[in-house]
Amino acid sequence: MVRFSRMTLLIIQAFVAVTALAGGLALMIGSIDPDLASVLIPPGDYLEGSPFRSYLVPGLLLIVLVAGVHAIAFVAVLTESRWKTMFSAAGGFACAIWIFVQMVYIPFSFLQALYFVIGLAELGLTMVMLGILDEVTAAHRSTFVPARSRRAPHAHG
Repeated sequence: MVRFSRMTLLIIQAFVAVTALAGGLALMIGSIDPDLASVLIPPGDYLEGSPFRSYLVPGLLLIVLVAGVHAIAFVAVLTESRWKTMFSAAGGFACAIWIFVQMVYIPFSFLQALYFVIGLAELGLTMVMLGILDEVTAAHRSTFVPARSRRAPHAHG
């Protein structure tokens, strides 16, 4: 189960890192070149009420906070780093939080639902890697610690 979870997590992390990088670059390029804006970025009306005047900063944040975290998580899982679960959880939370905040300003789309589910899947797979969802290890976990047996002191003589 852990091997399948690891492979699935690697695929998801690579997918999110690449697509978030592409999306962030599209937002930034569309903000810089007005001729490409209509093709690459959502309508400017979506920014009303947000702290941003253009999609330049959101594009940069998408690259750093979502693509960057997923790229680091991918490398950590691939190399079996001791930090793999922390970065994997950070990637799942980054994806879910990004979409949650985005939905405050941008009307619902299929991609938002897809990436939110992907973020939740990452968190679930991270829990599997930690053994939290594993029935076998969960059944053997206990807070009970047996007391040490007391032996009679040895007689010296």
